[in-house]
Amino acid sequence: MSNQRVSYLIFDIETISDGALISRIRYTGQNLSPTEAINKYRGEIAAERTDGKDFVPYTFAMPISVAVAKVSTDYRLLDIAVLDAPQFRPHIITQHFWQGWRHYNRPTFVTFNGRTFDLPVMELAAFRYGYQLPDWFNVEAKTYDQLRNRYNIHMHLDLLDLISNFGTTRIIGGLNLLANLLGKPGKTDVEGSQVQDMFFRGETQAINDYCMGDVLDTYFVFLRTRVLLGKITIEEEHERVAEVKNYLESKQKEIPAFKHYLNHWGDWTPPA
Repeated sequence: MSNQRVSYLIFDIETISDGALISRIRYTGQNLSPTEAINKYRGEIAAERTDGKDFVPYTFAMPISVAVAKVSTDYRLLDIAVLDAPQFRPHIITQHFWQGWRHYNRPTFVTFNGRTFDLPVMELAAFRYGYQLPDWFNVEAKTYDQLRNRYNIHMHLDLLDLISNFGTTRIIGGLNLLANLLGKPGKTDVEGSQVQDMFFRGETQAINDYCMGDVLDTYFVFLRTRVLLGKITIEEEHERVAEVKNYLESKQKEIPAFKHYLNHWGDWTPPA
């Protein structure tokens, strides 16, 4: 959509559980298969929680889908894609993720709640697969110069941190709420807790379509925060939103996720 420099990488990830690891760590000597171990752990988690969800901790997770939106200095969407399509191999996804960050000269990561999930998963995946990241783990630098410092928003802007004042308040409804405030789809047919079962059923394309929808929602929330911070006007936001809608419409025949997103599209309506 533009030849401008990539200044932001807005991304979202979906994960699956490492059943073999769960079996070794949690159920030593029980000879559980990976699938049995995953289902047993999920059952225990659901029994402990009050909301019925059974999401396995990220420490047992591997990335199965990473969608990335490249965004320019003036906040225009340049491109959006999922990594390692159509194979979706966790070790290659991890490699491409960190290589891409370096390739574009270390742009700012933008996430929603990526501080506690998305980035830790990708860091632990690099650990798991033996990838070197000295430029990201610059732990010998001064505190505020370290890229992983929580308040270093030039390297990682977590929109949840921004809107909640770094956890001072709770954003009940999360990304889904904020996207809907802007008229955008938010959660439609899928949510993150369903991804493991979708993977068991071989629905990898549906997982990636869902991930791309989350990235688009995150992009539009990011745009509105730029208005909030006075970086662009509301009129400039409208221009960029219209550009993205045209882009999605031009690609919807070849990318089903875009067609689904457009089918649930809504426009933000200013107060009368």
